[in-house]
Amino acid sequence: MKSLITRLLLATAVASGSAGAQPVTKVVVPFTAGGGTDVYVRLLTAELGKTLPVIVENKPGASGNIAADHVAKSRPDGYTVFVGTNSTLANNTVLFDKLPYDPLKDFTPVTHIGYQPIIIVARADAPFKTLQEMVAYAKANPGKINRGSPGAGIISNLAPLMFERQAGIKTTHVPFTGDSQGIQALLSGTIDIHGTTITGPLPHIQSGKIRVLGVMDNKRLPQLPNVPTFKEAGYDVEAYAWYTLVAPAGTPHEAVERLNKAVNQVLTREDFVAKARSMGMEPRGGSPEALGKYIRSEYDRWVPLLKSLELTKSTY
Repeated sequence: MKSLITRLLLATAVASGSAGAQPVTKVVVPFTAGGGTDVYVRLLTAELGKTLPVIVENKPGASGNIAADHVAKSRPDGYTVFVGTNSTLANNTVLFDKLPYDPLKDFTPVTHIGYQPIIIVARADAPFKTLQEMVAYAKANPGKINRGSPGAGIISNLAPLMFERQAGIKTTHVPFTGDSQGIQALLSGTIDIHGTTITGPLPHIQSGKIRVLGVMDNKRLPQLPNVPTFKEAGYDVEAYAWYTLVAPAGTPHEAVERLNKAVNQVLTREDFVAKARSMGMEPRGGSPEALGKYIRSEYDRWVPLLKSLELTKSTY
């Protein structure tokens, strides 16, 4: 992983330096360097850097609020963009009392860049092998299934919770402070199932230590061709961890279109798609208008569910 990060950093730097005197586009990532999202963004910017100068700046902290606030208050000249996610553009409005930015008003959509469908995985020796069997077991044993998640307000908890309400079952939620802790708990047998995305558990899935019960997408994952979607199993559930590029509000239309075109040209290349999928990411592009509608629909979908949970709020 370290060698991959090093190569991506060097590729981005070299590409930026070779592009002459053009203004540099700064892509602000709300996570630490080396994480799955950061590696994917660096893969993307390394390719972008072949046609325009671009750098990545990591600004982790406060569940992404620090980076989001920084970009929201940046000059709207088209050369600073933010990697917006479920949390920063929707969920944090509920989880924080004093959010310093408005996710629906302070940004201009540029393009979707990728997504990961939520999956539910189970320990290999769990007393159920499919979603239907898990539902039947949960109904016969209310609260007996221990379900892990990377955190209460994260999409990989909210989506399984939505599924439980639809299926009429109840598990015992065990929140962790990150995905890796939940996966380790699953491997040790401390929990029975876990809501996650494919990147973290993939090696354990391939080795047979973890079983995937279902994929919350409208199609099967190329990495898991034999695993049915929730819809195939009879449950109308789709949920994604999604990643976007947004610019400060007021960014000129021409600047947005320029960046949108450059990014979409990379996202649709077969070689890039193959590299992205190898790390568990599904590339997704599109127009600024389509992204704006998508963010609004996701906001309207998940914020009411979060509010219904009455979680303890944090202050920025």
